[in-house]
Amino acid sequence: MNILVTGASKGIGRAIAEELKSLGSLYVTARNESALQELNAAGYCVCDLTRDAERLGAFIKENKIDVLVNNAGEYIYGEIDEMTPAQIERIFRTNLETPTFLISQAVPYMKEQKWGRIINIGSISGVMGEANASLYSATKAGLVGLTKALALELAADNITVNTINPGWVDTELGNQSIEESEFSRDEIIECIPQRRFVKPEEIAKLARYLISDDARGITGQSINLCAGLSVGI
Repeated sequence: MNILVTGASKGIGRAIAEELKSLGSLYVTARNESALQELNAAGYCVCDLTRDAERLGAFIKENKIDVLVNNAGEYIYGEIDEMTPAQIERIFRTNLETPTFLISQAVPYMKEQKWGRIINIGSISGVMGEANASLYSATKAGLVGLTKALALELAADNITVNTINPGWVDTELGNQSIEESEFSRDEIIECIPQRRFVKPEEIAKLARYLISDDARGITGQSINLCAGLSVGI
């Protein structure tokens, strides 16, 4: 099993990389080389998903990746009429276009061996919508649609495709999102039914399960791991 986790230098991606390391040969990618080196993976690729997608695609083919975890992503908070063309282009490329391209590069080998696992890390914002984060919500909703279509397209090749939609997660990105929003941490927790943030390790363990043979019947699904946030308040 050759596993690639994008955005593996911190937060959810790092937790997933640590959790999956024992399953096979782990490969990681992010912009921070020193953080990637700390993971002691089988290999790593330092890159920015907005600029280096083709190089990462070649890395995927070279290392015969058959488990792809599209975790890397960016968050932008602000009203739609404040967004610049550069911001719009960057978030769509990072969160949706590049993950789609990476899948296209990994699938040929998966088809060849009649086995593969693709896990996209979405967001509860892509399921419910988030005011003042429309670009983020749109890109994460795109991953959900992509997951459904590809699950149908690749089912006969024994390739599963699923999306995990975290809610508020106790990570650097999650805390940054709070700082950019108009709500305090306490106000946000008050809106979460379990009154807590999800831990990155919870997402990592779900990813591990989705890779396992026990989960081979789960495909095309959008799984909300959000401490009840998607259900209501």
